[in-house]
Amino acid sequence: MKAEIITIGDEILIGQVVDTNSAWIAEKFNSTGIEVYRITSVHDDVQQIINALGKAEEEVDLVVLTGGLGPTKDDITKVALCGHFNTRLVYDESVYKTISERFKHRNIDLNKLNRDQALVPQACKVVPNKMGTAPGLWFERNDTIFISVPGVPFEMKYIVENEILPRLRDNKKLKAILHKTIQTQGLPESMLAERIENWEASLPGNIKLAYLPNPMSVRLRLSAIGENMDLLKRQVEAEVEKLKILIPEYIFGYDDESLAEVIGRMLSDKGKTLAVAESCTGGYISHLITLVSGCSAYYKGGITAYSNELKENLLMVTPEVLLKNGAVSEQVVLQMAEGIRELLNADFALATSGIAGPGGGTADKPVGTIWIAVAGPAGTIARKHVFGDNRERNIIRTGQTALQMLRKMILEV
Repeated sequence: MKAEIITIGDEILIGQVVDTNSAWIAEKFNSTGIEVYRITSVHDDVQQIINALGKAEEEVDLVVLTGGLGPTKDDITKVALCGHFNTRLVYDESVYKTISERFKHRNIDLNKLNRDQALVPQACKVVPNKMGTAPGLWFERNDTIFISVPGVPFEMKYIVENEILPRLRDNKKLKAILHKTIQTQGLPESMLAERIENWEASLPGNIKLAYLPNPMSVRLRLSAIGENMDLLKRQVEAEVEKLKILIPEYIFGYDDESLAEVIGRMLSDKGKTLAVAESCTGGYISHLITLVSGCSAYYKGGITAYSNELKENLLMVTPEVLLKNGAVSEQVVLQMAEGIRELLNADFALATSGIAGPGGGTADKPVGTIWIAVAGPAGTIARKHVFGDNRERNIIRTGQTALQMLRKMILEV
């Protein structure tokens, strides 16, 4: 079953309100076997809504509208639905009773606008809304289902979960849909695509691959559609196993796992501890680590040593090394990692030093030059990276790259 979501409201199109409804509905639909074909946002304009409905009816099996069912003049969805279905608004006693009882319970008098919410298109089936006064509206025509729900998120979610999805699950057009996300770090999107090109080309016809890059990682999402969920799971897992052979060192987790969560689990399993010394990342790595519940079991703590004075006094970086090589150097970051590991008596340690930007770069050390060190029971290593000129992205990339270096070292223990 293919679906389109139509959100109605000028507030969305001018950026005043972020459309979270569509994302939530799309997630629920996918888990039910409904493929969202398109998401459309339209103005509070009757003709634009009618045009969007007409286009959707030609291309999908299910159309869901959110918004425009309230009591004020800019709530025109019911008028547009009457225009599309060539019907008229009629008074619905059951809707009025629901509205009246809700207002009576809240000790509020009904006015004309509230009573008008009991007017519904004659051609629809009313869908109860126990969370508000505007009911959902259900239409069927030419093998297409149309459902209009309130734009208020908690009302919309209640109707979709308790009324809409149970009815749709009986539809014979539903198929099984499965998404599997492989989390990678360390290869840019273009290089990753080149490395797995042959694997991607040989994927079964019912499985699609999407690249989802961000400053933290490149996620590979496999989306499979079929008649049987168990079969899809076996298909997807077989493809993941092939991928693990091609890029084993770059895969760190699956679905919504963060790299910090993966590292936390590894440290816990091995009974090891971690400490962090940060300069250019300013505490960002510690932030990622402490986002994980239970991190106190393995995370000793961290120091943000921005000044050379703190590097010397707390992390035991020697003045001679700082003077000769500068704070952004292999020698300094190695001493930072070893110093925090000794200071906090940790099994592993991370250290960062760099020029995050946008200023501060030189010909020898341009903006984006970053040194990362990892210390562990088997020794200490450092790597140089040149990321770019955006300060925020440089900090994010440094944090993720440092955690990936740590992950690889933990694997060797």
